[in-house]
Amino acid sequence: MRTQVGIIGAGPAGLMLSHLLHLYGIESIILENRTREQIEGTIRAGVLEQGTVNLLNEVGVGDRMMREGYIHHGIELQFNGVRHRINMHELTDGKSIMLYAQHEVIKDLVQVRLDSGGEIIFNVEDVQIHNIDSKTPKITFRREKDGELEEISCNFIAGCDGYHGPSRQAIPKEVRKEIKHTYPFGWLGILIEMPPVSPELIYTNHESGFALLSTRSDDIQRFYLQVDPNDDIENWSDDRIWTELHTRVDTKDGWNISEGPIIQKNIVSMRSFICEPMQYGQLFIAGDAAHIVPPTGAKGLNLAIADVQVLAKGLKQFYQTSETELLEQYSSICLRRVWKAQRFSSWMTNILHRNFKHSHFEYGLQLTELDVVTSSKAAATNLAENYVGLPIEWEL
Repeated sequence: MRTQVGIIGAGPAGLMLSHLLHLYGIESIILENRTREQIEGTIRAGVLEQGTVNLLNEVGVGDRMMREGYIHHGIELQFNGVRHRINMHELTDGKSIMLYAQHEVIKDLVQVRLDSGGEIIFNVEDVQIHNIDSKTPKITFRREKDGELEEISCNFIAGCDGYHGPSRQAIPKEVRKEIKHTYPFGWLGILIEMPPVSPELIYTNHESGFALLSTRSDDIQRFYLQVDPNDDIENWSDDRIWTELHTRVDTKDGWNISEGPIIQKNIVSMRSFICEPMQYGQLFIAGDAAHIVPPTGAKGLNLAIADVQVLAKGLKQFYQTSETELLEQYSSICLRRVWKAQRFSSWMTNILHRNFKHSHFEYGLQLTELDVVTSSKAAATNLAENYVGLPIEWEL
């Protein structure tokens, strides 16, 4: 097989890249190691920045999102049993966020790619990358275990295959720098059958630990509790979860969280990860293949979408003018935004989670930081600007 851009991974990054390239008249083929049912059925949260929402609408993939998603103009920060609203819409000249799950974004992107004749090869195995330091890179794969080895010849390879995919590993070790940070916090995530408990997300700092109340749909909600990342989910009965939620999110003015049946629960750890550079030869990596952020700042999907916007424009420039200036700056442009997202996500994580190793002094400073953010317009504006999404900075 022959194409202009070989894309590994049918997550938001790979699918959006393929769609953008299609709009620019550039051919691509996507390889995905899971089935369509698996990628569309893996439930993931989704807080979309204003720029991501705008892009989905601009490229014709936003209709269902606008019908079924939830536009939020602010968030609530709760500490000392009192809530404080950050009016992002007012502080950012009319910007907002959209709650629309990542797997729903994937469904929409898969459908638009297939409707426009795009080629997505699902359920592949043994994906390997070759010759990325030449002008003729290629990808080999099998459609099934022990199946015939097939080959895609291309001009460029986009590695959108997540942290465990082969793309990042193809960058030589002597070139690749991997920066990692593990947080001492875990999130116990639960899905509950019940109506929304709040019109906007509630982020809570409590001496017992962080909690987050989020919305999934009119009848399914997503809540999170800070736990030890090494804890066993079997230690968390439904009764214990509700007791802890009441302790952390009920307010001094008498608001109490309503309860419903818990239909899913799991524990995930939290970490930051950055790979530098995000390109080598004819290979460009994007999304979780290049960086991971803690979920507190809601940046993961949005960073992936920003990456491929830069890559798509660089490829457009190359195919239309033979210029490589934007492609050569791909890492620099993306990493500048990635590091700002890491800063914000780390800051949100550290001001909201209870670090039980902290002294009384350090805990006092944490609560004071929340007080400053909720009482200073300048501090609240900084939070709001980062939360709704910083623009891509094309000029370095």
